[in-house]
Amino acid sequence: MKKTILSIAACVMAMAASAQIFSIQSTQKLPAPQGTEWRVAGFSPAGDYILITDDTNSGLVRMDLANYATNVITTAPGAGWAVQISKDGKDIVYREMTIGEDKLVRHDIIKHNFVANTRSVEAKAQRDMTNLVDKAAKQTVAINEDLHMVITRNGKTIVVTPNGAEEAYNWASISPDGKKILYYVSAKGCYVCDMYGQNVQFVARHCRAPQWYDNNTIVGMADEDDGKFMTASAIVAYTLDGQHQVLVNKENMAIYPYAVEGKIVFSNAGGEVYMMQVK
Repeated sequence: MKKTILSIAACVMAMAASAQIFSIQSTQKLPAPQGTEWRVAGFSPAGDYILITDDTNSGLVRMDLANYATNVITTAPGAGWAVQISKDGKDIVYREMTIGEDKLVRHDIIKHNFVANTRSVEAKAQRDMTNLVDKAAKQTVAINEDLHMVITRNGKTIVVTPNGAEEAYNWASISPDGKKILYYVSAKGCYVCDMYGQNVQFVARHCRAPQWYDNNTIVGMADEDDGKFMTASAIVAYTLDGQHQVLVNKENMAIYPYAVEGKIVFSNAGGEVYMMQVK
């Protein structure tokens, strides 16, 4: 474990000297609870807490970054996939996966409020993920059962397929200024479009699980596999004007980054969680 930590730190410092987008200030391992291989599932907009889940997306745990205290939100299967956090960080929306008598997977959509510590069911037995959104938001984007993007703005919902209806879309999110959508097309790469699914811009071929850092900058993972297992994975950054930077070397098997201003969190294939301070 010490070897992994030192390896990540050494690679980060080596790449900081040639940084194009970020200046990396530090990288630290976070003290996630032992006994589980963790993956980051979300980062609060204020950067005061992260959400982590296990390597099968089961369960959801909040970790406060001020004191690293943890709180188990749920142990349900599927809860760690595509979690939504409200802009004020007070609410999260997640799914609890069930398998019915017909052997089909369905999802109960749950809203959890941290202030009142309450749990409410937003939708039951859903076959797609279109209800996995913060309904209080003025505009949302989700993925439906056909793996197309569903955009809701001011109460009106449209289905958009910017790269064609035959493509499978994933990891869709709205830019901080609310003007653009970031998404990934299976086997094609990472793209950005406007809120109507128009003006498509290619960002990168190898940038899965992309996340907005700001309105012009994206972080993601560039992973490789042998057809069965992941063999390498780097944390990368791209800007919409064409800059590119490797933040964590691929030999470190770094995966699933999330970002807010000044901070990037990610995990590795060994289930360790890290936070990088950047400028």
